Amino acid sequence: AAPCGPGRVSGGLESNTGVIAPVRTGRRIGAFALGVALVVPLALPALDGGLLGGSDGPGGSGSGGGGTISAVNPLVALQDSLNQPEDREVLSYRTNARRTDELYLRIVSLDQFDGTTWKTTVRSIEDVPSPLPEPQGLRPDVRRTEIQTNITADGDYAQNWLPMPFPASQVEIGGRWRYEPVGRALVGDRGQTTRGAEYQVKSLVMEPTAEQLANASAPPAALRREFTKVPDSLPAMVADTARRVTKGSANPYEQAVKLQDYFASDGGFTYNTQVRAGSGPAAIEKFLRQKEGFCVHFSFAMASMARTLGIPARVAVGFTPGSAQADGTMSVGLRDAHAWPELYFEGVGWTRFEPTPNRGSVPEYTRSDVPSDDTRDPDTPEPSRSAEPSAAPSASDSCPPDMRKQGGCASAAPQVAAGSGGGGPPIKMIVLVALAALLVIMVPLLPLLWRARVHAARLGSGGRAPADASARTLAAWLEVTDTAWDHGIEPDESQTPRKAAARIVRIGQLPTGPAEAVHRVATAVEQVLYAPNPRLPATGLSEDVRRVSEGLRATSTRSARLRATLAPRSAARVVWAVSDRWTAFGARWSERFAKRWTALTRRLPRGA
Repeated sequence: AAPCGPGRVSGGLESNTGVIAPVRTGRRIGAFALGVALVVPLALPALDGGLLGGSDGPGGSGSGGGGTISAVNPLVALQDSLNQPEDREVLSYRTNARRTDELYLRIVSLDQFDGTTWKTTVRSIEDVPSPLPEPQGLRPDVRRTEIQTNITADGDYAQNWLPMPFPASQVEIGGRWRYEPVGRALVGDRGQTTRGAEYQVKSLVMEPTAEQLANASAPPAALRREFTKVPDSLPAMVADTARRVTKGSANPYEQAVKLQDYFASDGGFTYNTQVRAGSGPAAIEKFLRQKEGFCVHFSFAMASMARTLGIPARVAVGFTPGSAQADGTMSVGLRDAHAWPELYFEGVGWTRFEPTPNRGSVPEYTRSDVPSDDTRDPDTPEPSRSAEPSAAPSASDSCPPDMRKQGGCASAAPQVAAGSGGGGPPIKMIVLVALAALLVIMVPLLPLLWRARVHAARLGSGGRAPADASARTLAAWLEVTDTAWDHGIEPDESQTPRKAAARIVRIGQLPTGPAEAVHRVATAVEQVLYAPNPRLPATGLSEDVRRVSEGLRATSTRSARLRATLAPRSAARVVWAVSDRWTAFGARWSERFAKRWTALTRRLPRGA
């Protein structure tokens, strides 16, 4: 998956007065793993000093149930050993959840908005209760399922806030951890971090209905006051755009869904991890005009606009669900870092929304149940061409009834189509029509024929030398990625074979056998590409490719299988190859022409 925000630490919405730590390419990756997706309102802390102010950690110097936490810069801290620019794993987990696509791992919430940045509010913390209190505002009639997730943090992942599904109902973890009740987050005390931690979280999978959200009553006055604050410096365009986008909404829920859809699909926004939208109070206004950004821009903008509409809102920071592995676990890497808005609805509580295009998953309760915009009365017959009056009389109009019964009146249509000749269509026309029909039939089949030929060539036996074995391994991997592409999983050339394999398993929802086959081919490719003295690649790669293809077909819909066969997406490689050859041909002839012209000018007498 593409990172939420690789690039500048600020994400384009930083304060002019903030201090930003320098980051060199390929170095100190851990120091900005989530910083790439977050505003940095304060100076970055040292890697070994935690993420909170004060030398004694978040809980103060004492023990027990007191203490406060201060404004936090929620960055992920990692050891210097993670100094390569790649998507390194920071967490892995195993869960009994029926679906993992909505299992976001939440770290902390940013609930204080000063017009320039979002950050955490100074709050009291306490000992971790067991179980955790019931989520605020949750009614008993809202459907929920309790799941269990066992999480393991990498030994180099040193984060003061504990990533876990939201809302958690019980947490079992060793060490010094404290509980912040408003954000329902666990924070390390006196230098406690997630480094190498193994912990178990029970959490609730909330399944509110659209009707429950639409009928939500007004939130408590104190909560509404705190979480709808917007500064006077916020540009008027933010509130104006929010009102325009949500015009005609019957309730806050409809307003929230329209805001989400405006960013995610309807408003013409583009997901771009390199954009810099500016700084200071005008940053959100600039983002709304440019319509380019990544998760920070989308979540900050939606939360700000929701507040202008009187909907309590905050921004959550954490990770998207990660990638499925062959052993049934999920792997979460640096590039899964993400930010998203949470909006409050009485009776349901803090509710996740997903405005960022192509990132994470859109919650089921925000998807429209209306199939189309067709508002015609189904009992009203649709007008057809036969109901329209014709200026020209038909053959039946001018034909007497007795002749019409005997079939003696000819239709006007055959008279127009017959032509003036009486000997039938000429042979030349028949041949042309036949060739045209053959062309119409064959052209759509060309991608299929090309794909079959390439498949056979890649999985052919070839030679037996080490170089030939390496070539067969790379060809098998290319066949795997092209087969996944044909089934809708577009290749990502920036990923390592191992991460690409995990992505194919996750998106393709492959069962154990095909998933293991994908990873075997990826391992063989890494052996060829990266080993100092690569051994002969593993045998049986052709059989593994076949298993992957069967697995992808089994988990695809009928229409997807049909498209993968008749119109494979990987046929685009033909266009690329033709383009490359045409470019090479043009360059070759340009070089020849230049040489001949030079030779000709040398032969000409001087002064000619």
